[in-house]
Amino acid sequence: MMRIAIILGSTKPGRNGEAVAKWVYDISKKRNDAQFELVDVAEYNLPLYDEPYPAMMQQYQKEHTKKWSQKISEFDGYIFVTAEYNHSVPGALKNAIDYLNVEWKNKAAGFVSYGSAGGARAVEHLRQIAGELHMADVRAQVMLSLFTDFINMSEFKPDPRHEDEVNEMINQVVTWSEALKVLR
Repeated sequence: MMRIAIILGSTKPGRNGEAVAKWVYDISKKRNDAQFELVDVAEYNLPLYDEPYPAMMQQYQKEHTKKWSQKISEFDGYIFVTAEYNHSVPGALKNAIDYLNVEWKNKAAGFVSYGSAGGARAVEHLRQIAGELHMADVRAQVMLSLFTDFINMSEFKPDPRHEDEVNEMINQVVTWSEALKVLR
């Protein structure tokens, strides 16, 4: 059975992403086509990238990198839950992605984003990053608006239609994860 990580990429205090990631995880638990796990970047306490060798060499010297690598290696695909900060990806998520290279290769990636413009611009950047790391990003995307899916931009109340979007995105991530298995 495919293993899919739901990666929570925001680490700031009071983050909206925690509620969003738990919502995606709760939807995923209703499925029986893959195993899902919520992975919170904040729990790994990754400093700004501090490895002496390029990630593609996998010559990790730091314990935090080894722990992060081990966790990410467990999965066949990923669902990134991301905020949009200044038209891009939160720095903590980009930093966490940059710590690794081979661990991401030939795996599927889906995206759930939130922000004033639904997080669309953050995902545009994540798609480029995913391509560079040989991840196959799926077309289906869930975009949540701070204006319509949150009360006062802080209390998460998603429009019910988004659940179907989450399931379609998960369908694509699971299908692509299975298809890419032969390359892994």
